[in-house]
Amino acid sequence: MNLIDAHQHYWRVDRGDYAWLREADAALQRDFLPADLQPQRSVAGVAGSVLVQAAASEAETRYLFELAQADRGILGVVGWVDFEAPDAAARIRALARDGDGLLLGMRPMAQDHPDPGWLARPALDPAFACLQELDLAFDALVRPPQLPALRQRLRRERELRVVLDHAGKPDIAHGRYDDWAAPISELAALPKVCCKFSGLLTELAPGTPPSTLDPYVDHLFACFGPARLIWGSDWPVLTLRDSYAHWLELARALAQRHAPHALDRIFSRNALAFYRPRRAPDFPASAGAIP
Repeated sequence: MNLIDAHQHYWRVDRGDYAWLREADAALQRDFLPADLQPQRSVAGVAGSVLVQAAASEAETRYLFELAQADRGILGVVGWVDFEAPDAAARIRALARDGDGLLLGMRPMAQDHPDPGWLARPALDPAFACLQELDLAFDALVRPPQLPALRQRLRRERELRVVLDHAGKPDIAHGRYDDWAAPISELAALPKVCCKFSGLLTELAPGTPPSTLDPYVDHLFACFGPARLIWGSDWPVLTLRDSYAHWLELARALAQRHAPHALDRIFSRNALAFYRPRRAPDFPASAGAIP
């Protein structure tokens, strides 16, 4: 089966712009770079990946461009700008120009904003208009309290390509379901909204079995179906709970249960169709695509 990882990160701590890392688990407070992941990606048979920002700075996005230029396995970059900056559109255009085809989308770190309604603010309109003008994707990094504002934004941005990162980060550790499931259903009713099948393991309480994910995964497949779910590893955040290979194995088993004839879509084709990278993944000749 052809495999694309639609969500992974790299960071180098001494760059100094990963503010969230200061409060993160100590295991993440070190460098995670291509040399750490490439062997795992190769063993797993992953032909390409989408590299997603991890710092609220344009400098980090340009750093990711450098990494992508040195690694053909990186299909492109999801970057960052301040969406509320008066010149946000000009900044997005500059990144698109400097990325020379590597910029696939943008991701403001909305989950960290103290105002749950931030995404609906009119001040962000020019940035969203620019994304659509340049045909860039929008990665929505949100938690359940921010899902209503995201829906409000998307009712105004009908042509925006949107992917919900990590299924909207349900609070699985505390058994919260309804306050996530209802707005997920509403978002899924918008036809251009996709959802990343990623980041779920790190929402589990320590020691909780993976079967705890079942009702959440059931809901995702019921709402989005195999045509709009996109697998990602969320490495290296994933390493807090599991290995790259085992999360891939578990995700495939869950998808097999719900959509056995659409694995190639969830684990490859949906990512390529959504992000539209200029780079073609180097799929191994022996990989048999499952229709």
